Amino acid sequence: MFERFTKDARAVVTGAVEQAERGRAQAVEAEHLLLALLDRDGSRASFALAALGGGQWLESVRTALGEARRRGGLSQAEAEALAGLGIDVAEIVARVEEVHGVGAMAGGRKDKGSWWGHRPFGRDAKDVLVRALRVATSRRDRHIGDEHILLALTSRPGVPAEVLADHGVTYEALMRVLYGGGEAKAG
Repeated sequence: MFERFTKDARAVVTGAVEQAERGRAQAVEAEHLLLALLDRDGSRASFALAALGGGQWLESVRTALGEARRRGGLSQAEAEALAGLGIDVAEIVARVEEVHGVGAMAGGRKDKGSWWGHRPFGRDAKDVLVRALRVATSRRDRHIGDEHILLALTSRPGVPAEVLADHGVTYEALMRVLYGGGEAKAG
């Protein structure tokens, strides 16, 4: 499948691996794909994000991803659902970090890594890449671009989609910006 990726999409995938390594994550996850997308300039995805006001909220997205990582990857919606059951995720995170240090629930461990020297792709990152292929195929695009990865991130439940939606970046808004249908506005 990788041979069908454009130069920009390949840069996102390699950037995601770098993001995972930088964060000492055991695997490349969907959030790493989003972080790599946010680092890109001059591509279709970066154009779409800019059209939706990306310059104003990129740091907020990075912060929200970091907060979700501290919660062990739980989305805000999941944390709120647990709160409805009487489970205070913030309290749990505080107690774990008190004993094990800040970021203990983030999942990255210094002593763990692939014996091949590469970070494997987690199930959610693989799902995003497969969805990107499906998005490109449904659009009858011959190649998978970084815009397809961005669309795939917004089309599945999880932290990246939730964080983007909080900033007005939804699948529908991206489709309008990328493929027409009027001016999309961040909400």
